[in-house]
Amino acid sequence: MSRIKILMMVVSGLFMMIGIITMVSAGAEAAPLNEDSVPAFYQDIIQVENPDSLSVLVNKNYSLPEDYEPDDLVFLEVPLYNNDKNNEANYLRKEAADALKELFTAAKKEGYELIARSGYRSYATQASLYERYVEQDGVEAADTYSARPGHSEHQTGLTIDVTSDTVHGGLTELFGETEEGKWVAENAYRFGFIVRYPQDRTAETGYQYEPWHLRYVGVQAATEIYQDQLILEDYVLSVMNRTRFLWD
Repeated sequence: MSRIKILMMVVSGLFMMIGIITMVSAGAEAAPLNEDSVPAFYQDIIQVENPDSLSVLVNKNYSLPEDYEPDDLVFLEVPLYNNDKNNEANYLRKEAADALKELFTAAKKEGYELIARSGYRSYATQASLYERYVEQDGVEAADTYSARPGHSEHQTGLTIDVTSDTVHGGLTELFGETEEGKWVAENAYRFGFIVRYPQDRTAETGYQYEPWHLRYVGVQAATEIYQDQLILEDYVLSVMNRTRFLWD
């Protein structure tokens, strides 16, 4: 077979592969999950098999093992609400911690001062918090703003609650209305973070709007989630599943 024919076959194969990837990508622009596709919360719970994955889905139907603790937690090098190395909330997995430092640095360069309030949280700590909230407000109310033990993203070491002095260091919806909160919402994806519980998707996430709650998923995933206005459930359960053959 001549070199020219071989070259033509290779080029043809490349164009065919590009076409397949383009069609898959177009199909992967999934519409948001509708209410019929969302399972009842805290029923038919699945324990995740990939707790160390940056895209691990942890919610009211996907749980982490009780004994799961990331092995690469590092102390955060950003302004902290409570600067204490004995406070587990001041730790994140290294990749997320490095990205958070870059995010905070970029924000400061543009005149926005941010504060990291709560990062990693163990299963035991979440159990204690949830129990307290239930005693205070009842199960139904507590479930709108607090995860049951094993179902908290904070246990992944990839989640951080951020705030600012403009809201007195509080975790409040008002943060989303501040200049700092607006900057975070518009720029977090550039550093691999998403606002995990947006205002218009509470029926699907099961949580109230939390403009302070950032989840690290990596720049590529965060960019796609931000640009296509997805939530993590959309991305993991729909987009990733549709394109999985590309990396399996």
